[in-house]
Amino acid sequence: MSVKKVTVVGAGNVGATAAQRIVEKQLANVVLVDIVDGLPQGKALDMMQSAATEEFDTTIVGANDYEPTANSDVVIITAGIARKPGMSRDDLLATNAKIVGGVTEEIVSRSPNAIIIVVSNPLDVMTFLSWQKSGFPAERVVGMAGVLDSSRYACFIAEALNCSIKDVRAMVLGGHGDTMVPVPEYTTVNGIQITQLLPEEKINEINVRTQNGGAEIVKYLKTGSAYYAPSASAVAMAEAVLLDSNRILPACAYLNGEYGISDVYCGVPVSLGANGVTKIHEIELRQNSLDALQSSANDVKELCEKMKALA
Repeated sequence: MSVKKVTVVGAGNVGATAAQRIVEKQLANVVLVDIVDGLPQGKALDMMQSAATEEFDTTIVGANDYEPTANSDVVIITAGIARKPGMSRDDLLATNAKIVGGVTEEIVSRSPNAIIIVVSNPLDVMTFLSWQKSGFPAERVVGMAGVLDSSRYACFIAEALNCSIKDVRAMVLGGHGDTMVPVPEYTTVNGIQITQLLPEEKINEINVRTQNGGAEIVKYLKTGSAYYAPSASAVAMAEAVLLDSNRILPACAYLNGEYGISDVYCGVPVSLGANGVTKIHEIELRQNSLDALQSSANDVKELCEKMKALA
């Protein structure tokens, strides 16, 4: 069986860590692309020199152009400027739109059958932009946010309950930003809804901390943003595609009427396999969660309009 190929665009913290996870899991060979001369080459060589110790046979190469990326099965786009303290994800809009648009065009001309996973912020808008620039069917362009936001939610729930995080199944929907929608009614600990394990006040506190999960890290780091959890989340999605596992994950997908939402990318539960999003699961939500999801999608739409005005 031939080895799969993944391109990771952006050799910063998120991209390089995602690349490292992919080769160490032996999911695929990796091409790490960045515009900074020597950066992807140096990081790729460093990773390859760990292969004997970590015992992986997959390979990684660095490049400053897109020729080595040809015929990739999956492309993970992490390129763009990172948030600094006081910045919202929306503040990155104009700069990252130019970057992500250009990257997408380079990728699709060389890998016309790839699945694109977008990580760059503002996530939902950049995913929409990448889909438009690619000309791909919407199911082949997907954003990473839901897995990350749900992982953060699970972390805080396990901490509050002092339980094994292995038993926590968390669900966060909506846009990847302040209006994301933690969904307690679909968040469980070994099958038990958290509404039966935690008081409402504590759940609300955890919901708010989850919504601000990225900003909390930015505040600590001061000169950068989160990358261990984002890279793990992007790789979980890539793994579902590469292994055609059809995992049900919360992801930023194109909605065309589901949940009363149309013509926008937003976080919902999807099945993810070799062809990208194979199904959008329209689950029954409490009215307040549905209202919050629709409001979050409207915020994404407004940001998309702002992006168009800047173009």
